[in-house]
Amino acid sequence: MGGESTTRTVPRDSGASRGPAGSRTGQRLSGLAVALGLVLFLGGFAWGAVIYRPYIVPTPSMEPTIGAGDRVLAERIDGDDIRRGDVVVFTDKSWVSNAPVVKRVVAVGGDTVACCTDGKLTVNGKRIDEPYLPKGTLAEIQNFPTVTVPQGRLFLLGDERSGSLDSTAHLTDAAGGTVARSAVSARVDAVVWPMDGMLTRPTGFEQLGALSSPGPLRTLVALVVAGAVLVLGGGAYGPVAKLLGGRRSGTRTEPAGVR
Repeated sequence: MGGESTTRTVPRDSGASRGPAGSRTGQRLSGLAVALGLVLFLGGFAWGAVIYRPYIVPTPSMEPTIGAGDRVLAERIDGDDIRRGDVVVFTDKSWVSNAPVVKRVVAVGGDTVACCTDGKLTVNGKRIDEPYLPKGTLAEIQNFPTVTVPQGRLFLLGDERSGSLDSTAHLTDAAGGTVARSAVSARVDAVVWPMDGMLTRPTGFEQLGALSSPGPLRTLVALVVAGAVLVLGGGAYGPVAKLLGGRRSGTRTEPAGVR
């Protein structure tokens, strides 16, 4: 009595041992990625909220560096840490009552500033290269007499020299157009809307001394982006693993033996 070979259909391994969304190890790594991502993402925003303040610049006096209506991020900073070339936010009631003003520091206490030599601003007798000025204009458009800045004070100009109400517009004030370092509350690091990015370093002032160190804005952005990637990647692991597991499941045919 000859045997007859038959087959039977059995379900494939559906991955039950791995769980519906991949292996337990994968699930744990996914959860860890999401947790770490949240820490980086929220921590970056929290750190930024402590260090930076947003401002809207209402006038075109800082064009083309900062346009009218642009939104900037300014790092909270002590006035004693301000250097030549910094774009700062300050409040001086003799300029504008209780309203923050944004200008560029061109001279600090003890400096002698004048305009101009060969169309360039001079500080302590050195001509300053200012590539951030509007193209086709000269610094001497905003001509002014020689000024010696008192200790503890700052001399500030707008990048749009022809229309900026800056230190040159206040030369007849008691302080000779200068502003106290203590009036400065922040230093502008970047234009965030429109997204022009970080301000260019004012290298023309390097010959007079060290420039300010860049703020941590790039680090904060990197933390937030890395956190978002980890959260999205970790959160996507479960659905992706489930989808791939479903594709591998199904039926297969194998011999049932000989009877």
